[in-house]
This record gives sequence, structure tokens and C-alpha cells, in this order.
Amino acid sequence: MATTTPVRHAWRALTALLAIVVVLFGINALGVYAFGKSSWVPALALDLQGGTQIILEAKTPDGSTPTSEQMDQAASIIRQRVDASGVGETDITTQAGNQIVVQIPGQADDETRNRITASAQMQLRPVLYTTAASTSYVGEDGNQTPYPTPDPGLVSTPTASPTDGSDLSWVTPALQAQFLAYDCSDEANDPANAPKDQPVIACDPAGTAKYILGPVELDGSSITDATAGMNTQNGQWVVNVVFDADGAKTFGEVSQRLYAFTQAGKSPQNQFAFVLDGAVISAPSMNGVILDGKPQISGSFTQESSKTLADQLKYGALPLSFEVQSSNSISATLGSQQLQIGMIAGLIGLALVALYSLIVYRALGFVIIASLAVMGVLTYITLCILAWRMGFRLSLAGVAGLIVTIGFTADSFIVYFERIRDELRDGKSITGAVEDGWGRAKRTIYISKSINILAAVVLYILADATVKGFAFTLGLTTVIDILIFILFTHPVMQLLARTRFFGGGHPLSGLDPEALGAVYRGRAQFRQPVAAGAEKGAAARRTGRSRGEAERRQTIAERKQAELAASSRKATEGDD
Repeated sequence: MATTTPVRHAWRALTALLAIVVVLFGINALGVYAFGKSSWVPALALDLQGGTQIILEAKTPDGSTPTSEQMDQAASIIRQRVDASGVGETDITTQAGNQIVVQIPGQADDETRNRITASAQMQLRPVLYTTAASTSYVGEDGNQTPYPTPDPGLVSTPTASPTDGSDLSWVTPALQAQFLAYDCSDEANDPANAPKDQPVIACDPAGTAKYILGPVELDGSSITDATAGMNTQNGQWVVNVVFDADGAKTFGEVSQRLYAFTQAGKSPQNQFAFVLDGAVISAPSMNGVILDGKPQISGSFTQESSKTLADQLKYGALPLSFEVQSSNSISATLGSQQLQIGMIAGLIGLALVALYSLIVYRALGFVIIASLAVMGVLTYITLCILAWRMGFRLSLAGVAGLIVTIGFTADSFIVYFERIRDELRDGKSITGAVEDGWGRAKRTIYISKSINILAAVVLYILADATVKGFAFTLGLTTVIDILIFILFTHPVMQLLARTRFFGGGHPLSGLDPEALGAVYRGRAQFRQPVAAGAEKGAAARRTGRSRGEAERRQTIAERKQAELAASSRKATEGDD
């Protein structure tokens, strides 16, 4: 006999669920063994694991105490940077009027530290001259000698007034001598604080090249967005910058001027430099006129470094400069004991749900237990992947969200199984009751779950950071719960309904029609109670318990209808 459509559907759903589980475990295995950035254990948040505490002290140019507005703005920018890096459950507070305390779960890597401390003051300056970063030269005698200290008597003002930022008149004899003697490794050099309307000497971050740059043409305040991406032509990571209207206009004028130098073959005057905190992170040549205000920064970027730079530029410069006062490890605020208590509470909840399921639904309770087990596996591996890809960390609030979901999930099972039982009381076969019960129950389940997801989203958006973990896990497990119902619980019931134990209505199966109020004669066969002759007493004894169960489970409308019918019968008997 050919396989029925519900059976084929069930096996397809279970195969799809198995494929999803295999793919998720494969993704996490890839992160563990290929990239070394994932783990088989979910990452814990600050309250359960501990982490790193960095204390930053604000510095103002005149040494005065920063205002509360400046401190709040700086703390907000730091939070945006850290959140953009994917680090979850970070605690950022201000103290002592001029300090910001940043607490990060786990050990903070160099990229995260840079996001916190970098001021990200970007300037766009034209390139006037460039050479290798050397502070010595080889003379005619073949000996290598250091460049002499610049003569203070050299001319330091342009002989002719420069017409634009690319005019070589900016390069005075004094500036040329300073450039020759400039040491990129000297920490005393501070090009980040050089006047914006004057040329400056700067180096690349590696200290391998140094530049003479013209006055600032644009700064970071003109940037409205910055994103990291990959150049499809050469496969290199780049940073895509978007300027505001005024910035786009100014940049368009600069690009026209520099592109003219490209056409004339004048290098390096055809280059412009993106200067971040005094370091030339990129100095590309202008290969076209850019009028839309969307240039692209290229260089020796990796995926992480390009994303770090994009986040720093996107979220703006800090309103203050900061010094790292201390950086040390801190212990968990709640500790492993609280985690153990939360896990014990979850296990107790699971045990109670399992016990209730077995008592009320008998063998069907094992379907509930199996569904919860599959849900637990999917939730666990998903949390591991999210810790790797999104930086999600499980806090005690998140554990509470997982525990609450157990109750929501059990509630959905009750809705489904009770719908099946209602269909059996209407005289349908067990296979038909499973299909029709699913058709009715899924609407109720979808509506209930959508409300849970909506509540989780609203809570995640509006709630404090300490509650976001609860909202996130609640929403995540609710989505997984729906997936389990579609791909596991219903397909399993479709298959079980065609077995002798469940399909035959065994008293321990939980689908016994007699116990549910239906009169059962054989597998998938029903008949109305016999109420005449010698069979009347036997039928009454056989169906007494069934009738009582059916009456107990009647709705208000059914009870009223039954009472009305009984009254009509009494009135008829009275007339007779």
C-alpha cells in the first residue's frame, strides 16, 4: 500500500528538522575548529562569569572638570562602539565626575580596547609630499648619517600665498627640514593636535611612510555613515564613507582638483589622506570625480580592522580625550552559585512539566518530553553560535527567560492535545482527530506565540540592559518552540496515530476514546451507545465513565443546549 500523504509530510518535516540540527552543529564546529572563535559552551555574561574592568579618566584642554553632558555623551558613544563590536551585557557607568567605568564580560581583546579608547578624530588633508620613513641618509662618502637638526633660521612662511590645499607653496624650507628629520617612532610628535589651517607632517600607523599634508579640507563631523565591506574587484576590505550635504559638496570640489593632478601625472599631489588621530590610515590617489559624497577608504584592512574603523567614524569622536587609569579583571557579580540555582530551578520546572504530562496525558507525555528535549538541543547550539557571531552572552536574566519558556511551551502542548481529544469526543478517528486537531490548535498557538514574540521585542527595545537578556532568550526560544511544533511534535503525532498502541486507542496511550467520552468499538471505528434490549445495561456500564467524562468536559454552550433538550423531553413526556 502506498504511503499516505500525512505520513510523507511527517517524514519530510522530521528530515528537515534533522538537517537544521546538522547544519547548526556544523556551523558551530566550523567556528570552533576552523576559526577558533566559537565554543561548545554558551558564553556567560558579566554577572555569571566576570570580565575586564577599564577605568577611563577624562581630560580637557584647559584642565577643567568636564560637564555632565560631556560625560554622558562620551559614555553613550563608548556604549555604541562596544555594542557594535558584538560584546553583549556590557556595563558602562560614570563616576567621580570625570571617570567612565567600562565592564566587559570575559577578556577584552585589542580591537575592543581600541573601540573604547580611540577618539576617532578624522581629517581629510591633501598630500603634498611623501617618502619612506627615514631619519638618516647616505652621503657621497657612502656613510649613513642622521639628518641634521633643522636650522631655526630657515624660512617658515610661504613666499607666495597658497591658492588651495594642494599648493606646494605650503612646503617652506623650515617645513622641508623638519620633514627630513621627522622620526615617526618619536612619541613626542603629536600631529593630531596640529592646527587645521596649516600643513602637518604625519606617518602611517606602521611607521613605514611619512607625509607632508596640506590644511584640513574636511573632518569627521561631516560623516553621516560609515560601513565596512569588501571590494568586489580586488577582494580587499574597505570602509565606505558617506558625507552630509555640505561635506559632499566640499569633497566634490576636492576630487575635481585632485583628479586634474592625476590627469597631469602629478604625484603625490593627486592623493588625499584620511588622517585618523594624526596617523595616515590611507592615502589613495583620486581616480575620478566623486560628486555624490560617498568615497571609499582602502588600505591594508582586515575584516575586523575595517569594521572597527567604520564603527569609530560612524559613532563620532568622543567629546573629550581619555586616559586609561586602570585595566584589570573582575569577578562575577553573582557567581556560579546563582547560575547553579537557576539551572536547578529550570530542572525542577522540567521535572514538574514531565510529571504532569505523564499523569494527565499518559504515553502522550513522552511526546511532550521528547519535544522539550529537541527544543533544548536547538536552543543550546543556537546560543553557542550567537555567542560567536553576535557576541551574545547568557546572563541570569537570560536563564530566567529560558525557564519561563518551559511553561509557555507546555501550555502549547496542552492546547494541541486537548484539541485532539475534542475531535475524538466528536466521534472522529484518531488519525482524523490528529489532523483536524492540529488545524484548530495551530491558529491558537500562532496567535499566542506572536504575542509572546511581540512582548519580547518591545521589552528588548525599551527595557534596561539588564533585562535585555531575558527578552532576547524569551523571543528566541518562542521562535524555536514554533519550529519544534511544526517540524517535530505534529509529525510525530501523525506517525504515532498510525501505530497499534496509539491508533488503537490503548488505555495508556492518552487517546482512549472511551475515557474521553466517545464510544469505541475497534481501531478507528466508533458507534453510538446501544440503549435497547439486553445490551442496554451492558452498554450503560461500559459507557458510564465515558459519559461522565464527556459531561465534565462540556462547554457552557453545550451544557445549556443539553439542559434545553432535557427540558423539552420532560415537557413532551408530561404531555403524553
